[in-house]
Amino acid sequence: MDRRSFLKTSALGGTAAAASTLAAPVYAQGKKTLTMVTSWPRGFAVLDDAATYLNNMVNEMSDGTLTIDKKAPGELVGAFEVFDAVSSGQADMYHSADYYFIGQHPSYAYYTAVPFGGTAQELTNWYLHGGGHELHNEVGEIFNLKAFLAGNSGSQSGGWFRNEITSAADFNGLKFRMPGLGGQVLGKLGASVQNIPGGELYQALSSGALDGLEWVGPFADERAGFQEVAKVYYTAGFHEPGSGLTAAVNLDVFNELSPAHQKIIEYAAMATTHTQLAETLANNGAALARLQQQGVKTMQFSDDVWDAFGKASAEVMDENMGDDLFARTRKSFEDSLTSSAEWLSKSDAFYVEQRERVRKNM
Repeated sequence: MDRRSFLKTSALGGTAAAASTLAAPVYAQGKKTLTMVTSWPRGFAVLDDAATYLNNMVNEMSDGTLTIDKKAPGELVGAFEVFDAVSSGQADMYHSADYYFIGQHPSYAYYTAVPFGGTAQELTNWYLHGGGHELHNEVGEIFNLKAFLAGNSGSQSGGWFRNEITSAADFNGLKFRMPGLGGQVLGKLGASVQNIPGGELYQALSSGALDGLEWVGPFADERAGFQEVAKVYYTAGFHEPGSGLTAAVNLDVFNELSPAHQKIIEYAAMATTHTQLAETLANNGAALARLQQQGVKTMQFSDDVWDAFGKASAEVMDENMGDDLFARTRKSFEDSLTSSAEWLSKSDAFYVEQRERVRKNM
């Protein structure tokens, strides 16, 4: 795919030329300011927390010589418009979940999560040591982007429902919010899948526009208030076992930065991933207990439902194999996953099983 042809057909393509004047960092008294558009309303737990941390880290690490002007959805562009805004030069960088942009290229799913994919640690293993970052930059070059993993929410919940899911047939006709390839999987099961920005989810669920939704996990979901309008909560999901977030900079803007400022963005993104994952995992347990105290019923999908997820997931993944970059990304990711699982199954997983067995008798 040629970037110039993309910009001509993009929703923002008509304004790309005018917007390009905004792409260069703002210079004032030797300082540089990057405009960062995000997909998260201000104050959203986990997700806006990550964007804010990234913002602060860049400022502090550069001693104020490189700063970020963070924009929430609607302040410059909409939540799902951040990709095109940065690609075309209307903004300098974005913070978002790249699986929102599988319409631009299906391989973008891998930088957030794919069905039956990697845990947070396995995603990071692949990204930093298995070729994932290089592939992220390869697809980014098509759209004039330089990208970094910049956050991870850990394993995400199966979602909020008004009624229990007794079989895979219960998804037929269900109005459900799930982005990415996971949403396509539910579509295979007959769900009416919708991708709605986070700031609009509470209203959609409470009004009946949605029958159910997945968001993040207990800490973020509690702050969003979903427990007020739905009481059935499936705590494990197939779709996002370790969900990465992305900070992407317009490639022309990134190349204009000094090497020191480029490294600051890279390492601030790494710090964001580590800190945000720890924040989420540190808070999920207490948040889950509070949700249960409010009458939320926590459940797990049955094995036959998991099997249906698996069958539909294989179909969705295979449908994208005609794209060479997707196929190479999938192979790279799955090779890394196989390698990680071989050790984890014999170390961490076995240890946890034995630890809990022994602790019960201590």
